[in-house]
Amino acid sequence: MRQTGTRDYLKGALWVYPTVAAVLALAAGSVLSSIDVPPGSWLEPLLFQGTADDARSLLIGISGTMMTVIALVLGLTLVALQLSSTQFSPRILRNFLQDRVNQVVLSVFVATFVYSTAGLYTVGINSGRRTDEYPQLAVTLAIALMFASLIVLVYFVHHISHSIQVDQVMVTIENRTMLAIEHDLPTKDVYTEGIPLPPAWAVPVRAYRSGYVQTLHPSSLVRAASAAGVVVSVVPMVGEHVLADEPLAWLWRPTADDPTPDPAAVAGAVQDAVRIGFERTAEQDVAFGIRQLADVAVKALSPAVNDPYTGIQALEHISVVLTALASRSLGSQLVPDDSGALRVVLRGRDLEYLVELATGQIRRYGRDEPRVLQALLRTLRRTGYFCRDDEGRAVVARHVRLVIEAARTNVGQQGDLAPVIEHGEAVLRDLTR
Repeated sequence: MRQTGTRDYLKGALWVYPTVAAVLALAAGSVLSSIDVPPGSWLEPLLFQGTADDARSLLIGISGTMMTVIALVLGLTLVALQLSSTQFSPRILRNFLQDRVNQVVLSVFVATFVYSTAGLYTVGINSGRRTDEYPQLAVTLAIALMFASLIVLVYFVHHISHSIQVDQVMVTIENRTMLAIEHDLPTKDVYTEGIPLPPAWAVPVRAYRSGYVQTLHPSSLVRAASAAGVVVSVVPMVGEHVLADEPLAWLWRPTADDPTPDPAAVAGAVQDAVRIGFERTAEQDVAFGIRQLADVAVKALSPAVNDPYTGIQALEHISVVLTALASRSLGSQLVPDDSGALRVVLRGRDLEYLVELATGQIRRYGRDEPRVLQALLRTLRRTGYFCRDDEGRAVVARHVRLVIEAARTNVGQQGDLAPVIEHGEAVLRDLTR
């Protein structure tokens, strides 16, 4: 669990790639400085042909230029973060920090600066005295890095201008959410009914810190619960907030007459299975991806922005996520051990929760805009089409009726209201077929 947490942190750390690049640049400079290209070699025409003083001036110029470029890149990155936070949602900043292009571009600039600056210790200087000898191959690489930095800078400006476009922001959220659905949502032992509640004789395992539940990995918890002969029910779902020392899990044995389980016996396994961090992440938290898309829509529909079309675009991306969820088993997971005995209970979100999360706030903020209401109906119709059973379609139908009710209450003109009502009734007919 600590390894996955560290790996997730490093994905969003801007300093990791530049630090590695700086070390590699120093190593490359040390190796190339020791290589002498013999006269007449095929490399000789490609090498820097100036004097040692020319080489030092070149390295000084590259170092100063790279400092300016690094400051420019960091400034553009901060501007992109600020625009994204204020225009879309503060919960998408992590996506920009994890952007691999930004990290690689900054690494190239840092490597060029470190390589050029470190070269000033050896080029044209020997034992504190001026010399006419210098490593031509090493200086030539500095020129190559400068041109590479120029190409990377142009590409960075192109990339950053695209990355703050609303379509790119939302498709990134959609892709990460779909990845979590595909790889992290359970596909077996999932139930919506018959979920056991902790009995009166259950004992708690306390949370080891305050924060958000980022990931759940029940495999080690099943082994520990089987060895202790207990059932472990994890209290929070992925994405929920917990407080230090409140119950993180409940332990119990089949009857009150059985010996009371010792929380210390499985406390380590619970801590390994439930990772708590200071922020929500998209690793296993499908609801967080839906929350981000809904945030974009709500921000666009707010009186300060008044951009209904962006809200409609967000609903189209939400449709992709909801239809993928509607075709799966959703709910809590009951995990047995090898003998078939129940050992771990993991609470999960059902379709009702996810549909409400995806459409509820958008319906309330866009209740007087007919086009937004029709976009909601299209999203719900698509979700209902992919539902696995009548129960799921009944959930979708309830939200369709809420959209119709919102339209009747808030859309003032009959000419605007009639198409919404007609659309809503057509969706209800489709859901009940």
